This record gives sequence, C-alpha cells and structure tokens, in this order.
Amino acid sequence: MANTVKCEIVSAETSIFSGDIEQLIAAGTVGDLGILPGHTPLLTELAPGPVRILKQGGEEEHYYVTGGFLEVQPKIITVLADTAVRANDLDEAAAEEARKEAQQRLNENAADLDYTRAAAELAEAVAQLRTIQQLRKKAGRG
Repeated sequence: MANTVKCEIVSAETSIFSGDIEQLIAAGTVGDLGILPGHTPLLTELAPGPVRILKQGGEEEHYYVTGGFLEVQPKIITVLADTAVRANDLDEAAAEEARKEAQQRLNENAADLDYTRAAAELAEAVAQLRTIQQLRKKAGRG
C-alpha cells in the first residue's frame, strides 16, 4: 500500500471529492503547490485554476476551483473552494468566449469600466482554459 493522506475537496455548494490520495497539485496565488503525505501544515490561498489529485494506484482526477483555500494538516488535506467542478464538466467554448469578452472590455478602456471585475473574469476564463488544456494533455489529445 502506498503512502496516502485523506483529502477533501469542498465548495460552498457541495463536497466534490473525499478519499485517500498520494499527491495533490493546486494553483496557489504565488504558483503551483505540490502536496504529498507528511507535508508540513500549511494554510494558503488558492487562485482560480486546476486541482489535480493522484489517487492510490496512479489514477488521476482533475478539478477546477474559482479560488479558495488549501489547508494541510498531518492527516488531512482540505481544499475549501469558492466553487469547484470536475474538469470534465468545463465548457471550453464558453470559457473561450468569456476570455474574449473580458479581454475586449479591458481593451476598450471605457470610463465606466470596472477594471477589477474585468481582470478577475479574464483570470478565471484563462484558468478554466488552462485546466482544460492540462486535461487534454493528460489524455494525449493536446
């Protein structure tokens, strides 16, 4: 049996994953984080982006979170996401359209532009596309 740790991925709406894992990789606000069993306790903010888990036996699962927090304790890793979905459920066409619209709003420099909101929408759309690309690469279709 491989060295594992319990992992929970939860959002405001629901628990999306619960089980033993060998590794978790998530998009932190200052870069990607790799967490293995025995990791030092940690609490950090997550950026919009992919969360990848490696389960026992080498099976991988991919998720997308819109942000939140990652907490690492000696016996459990918890992803507390604002919103979390399985990466397979992401809509690439909708994400690309959202990216184009947010980029267009930023380029217009309108007087009534909410720059912070437009930048956040752009970051989220790009993060969704990054997650889809990672999933495609893993499947050998990229």
